[in-house]
Amino acid sequence: MKRVVFNQKGGVGKSTIACNLAAVAAAAGARTLVIDLDPQANSSRYLLGDAADELQLSATEFFDQMLNFKLRPKATEDFIVATPFANLSVLPSHPSLEDLQAKLESRHKIYKLREALEGLSDFDQIWIDTPPAMHFYTLSALIAADACLIPFDCDDFSRRALYSLLEHVEEIRADHNGALLVEGIVVNQFQPRAKLPQRLVEELRGEGLPVLRTMLSASVKIRESHQLARPMVHLDAQHKLSREFAALYAELKHAPKAKSKRRAAA
Repeated sequence: MKRVVFNQKGGVGKSTIACNLAAVAAAAGARTLVIDLDPQANSSRYLLGDAADELQLSATEFFDQMLNFKLRPKATEDFIVATPFANLSVLPSHPSLEDLQAKLESRHKIYKLREALEGLSDFDQIWIDTPPAMHFYTLSALIAADACLIPFDCDDFSRRALYSLLEHVEEIRADHNGALLVEGIVVNQFQPRAKLPQRLVEELRGEGLPVLRTMLSASVKIRESHQLARPMVHLDAQHKLSREFAALYAELKHAPKAKSKRRAAA
């Protein structure tokens, strides 16, 4: 199963959600890979800590060899790094990845990631973290993925951006990847005592949007998790947020796989 975690709005928790769900999957025994396509490399640092700054190969070299034909190109596996956590690996990013974007777009390499992942048989699950923009890396991820997971924080700006995002996903499904599913909208940093988040979630569900049942609480513990480069399941498995990530993973694992579209009335 290949999932892409995507939202065009920054600061909604894409890297946090991708890495923590991947960590839960790996802790449950699934051979799991995180692919970091964001030049900010937050997922890479979250899973590797300071070691992320010492790597010789990254997503930059992975995509660069698509631009420069080689008789003996490196295999996709050569760019993958084991993390300190069992069953969990990462194809790390690097800030230099941003410099390749225009060249890759001009050479129409948007299907190369899908081709590379189709030849990868060592993993049960692949989670793809994307930059907060709809450009080459995000498009490549959506073309390569089986499902799209959309983080959402509860404010009106995010709601407006959500509608635009869903339209983009529908267009990609129509033009490039007919099997792509919108697996669900993940409500992040939910505050159950505040009226606005509750109202927004109820309205989105009323519009027929696939808002997932499990919502992720706001917690300062996640900042400690980032700082220590330890996903929540490894930092404190009994913490409320750790249990929510586990519940969210279980919900995704057992939910029926059906396409979800925004109603025209929205």
